[in-house]
Amino acid sequence: MSWNALIVGLGQIGMGYDLSLAPETFVYSHARALSLHSEFNLIGAVDPGVEERESFQKSYQVPAYASLKQMLEQHAPDLAVIASPTMTHYDAVRDLLSGTPPRAILCEKPLAYSLDDAREMLALCAEKKVSLYVNYMRRSEPGALEVKRRIHSGEVAGPLKGVAWYSKGFLHNGSHFFNLLEDWLGAMQGFELISAGRDLAGGDAEPDVHVSFRNGDVTFLAAKDENFSHNSIELLAANGRLRYENGGRRIEWSAAGTDENLKVYKFLAANAAEIPSDLNRYQHHVVQQLAQALKGQQAQLCDGMSGLQTLEAMHSILESRV
Repeated sequence: MSWNALIVGLGQIGMGYDLSLAPETFVYSHARALSLHSEFNLIGAVDPGVEERESFQKSYQVPAYASLKQMLEQHAPDLAVIASPTMTHYDAVRDLLSGTPPRAILCEKPLAYSLDDAREMLALCAEKKVSLYVNYMRRSEPGALEVKRRIHSGEVAGPLKGVAWYSKGFLHNGSHFFNLLEDWLGAMQGFELISAGRDLAGGDAEPDVHVSFRNGDVTFLAAKDENFSHNSIELLAANGRLRYENGGRRIEWSAAGTDENLKVYKFLAANAAEIPSDLNRYQHHVVQQLAQALKGQQAQLCDGMSGLQTLEAMHSILESRV
């Protein structure tokens, strides 16, 4: 069984990130992930840019359209991926639901700039019985899922306390790690603003903030992206330390134990154990989980309600800066 899929938006995540990279090693874009997966037929894309459409058609040998309306006159997809600018997400969802709706929509984060728009998107999809997902891709990546398993099983023992570094904006990039920590530690219970940080374009900012999740506390600190990109999480557990480095490309666990010379003290193991990560193929794992969801199986994805919860929590933090 296979499903027809289309992409709205041919920017970096839609097509560009991996266009010149080896497909056997890198799967960063929606176009590559859908084109390589045996259970999906990539039937087309939408983008207002002539060069983007020409590049897509040349690379994937399927049509590209200047508008979603044109696309939907020719095709009725099972899956629609919205990878266009955030300000267009609401209109894209509304257009997709105006005719024969798809079975599922995968929308880039954030769902919308406006909480009201995001809530309406969920309501419209629920009315049409369309499954809505948000592309927080780490929620589907095997390394992050193994961390989640260890935390939820108690193998990484609470209480947990940590630091998360993010760059390029709290909403733009920090939301990836906020959403991931919600998946690992549960919903936000409260927060304390440490520093308002800089204002950025599009209503984003760079606050430093201490966040209490249901099962742990994490301090988010902003790094200056103009210096270098830095995104990481360090969690201290009762029995060791977890490090989620370079955006998740390297994950390490250092267990705590006694030292043979200083038996009254516990120390972290000198050699950390690596938890395998496959972040270079993150979009493949999202598409694999989407295939499972469309078959009615349990899937590791960020659904629309979870994506809205992340957006509401982060907006409350940003609004506290005033």
